[in-house]
Amino acid sequence: MPASAALPMTAAKDAPNETPSAVIDRVSLVLDAFDGPGRLTLAQIVRRTGLPRSSAHRMLERLVQLRWLRRSGRDYELGMRLVELGSLAVHQDRLHKAALRKLHELHAATGLVVHLAVLDGPDVVYMDKVGDRMAAAIPTRVGGRQLAHCTAVGKAMLAFADERDIDALNSAPLPRRTKYSISTHAQLRNELLKVRSHGFAFDREESLPGFGCVAAPIGDPGEAVAAISVCGPMNRIKLDQRLVAPVRIAAMGIWQAVDCGSVRVSPTLQQMRPLRGGPTARSAAGAGTLHLA
Repeated sequence: MPASAALPMTAAKDAPNETPSAVIDRVSLVLDAFDGPGRLTLAQIVRRTGLPRSSAHRMLERLVQLRWLRRSGRDYELGMRLVELGSLAVHQDRLHKAALRKLHELHAATGLVVHLAVLDGPDVVYMDKVGDRMAAAIPTRVGGRQLAHCTAVGKAMLAFADERDIDALNSAPLPRRTKYSISTHAQLRNELLKVRSHGFAFDREESLPGFGCVAAPIGDPGEAVAAISVCGPMNRIKLDQRLVAPVRIAAMGIWQAVDCGSVRVSPTLQQMRPLRGGPTARSAAGAGTLHLA
């Protein structure tokens, strides 16, 4: 269970009559107490929140266990988990802002629905969706989730994923969305090797009957911090280099526009290779080894 999900359950045991929203309110009170520099003692937190001392102490200790807070002697301060989440939020916001113009340009050039997504374990989470009337026929939404192995954006990111994401796939069966969906780990392993070698991914009616997608990873060579795709009806979309090229160029343009702190990132577009007749895999700098069972 994710750490963020464990906290309300534990706190609820301490106060069985509290609703989940009340527990969240109490956690928010505690975290909001750290709105300035420096550490706080239990007594200071009790004064700032108005919580009973015993309840505040139990909540503080649980937050320490979850790395939301850090304790040094009798003092508490914000923990690394909040730093990680804050950094991720800033990064995703920067990525989204950098992608906006390219998403609309790609939609205008292709007439297809364009998605921007990030990977979250075995799922993709959509950060943006650009399209016209066709968009209503594709049941994706900003903030929504889909199984990564059934989508082009998911496969574009899984091919360069770290061990934690691969382990999440290994730990459970691969559900199907359509009769064309990948359903075995061997199939997925072979597909991801192709994606890593070629630098792009296809969805051939694997997530939605009658629709196909082309996706490319966004990031340094051998990495994928996000992915972009174009999707449309199979009778309007050609899954070949004519569509792959603009998608990959858009992905490269987005990464060029992302300001990683004080460093401007200049990506190198991977060499395009035919889907057939090429090598089965290519070791990219920084890419992890696939360990799908």
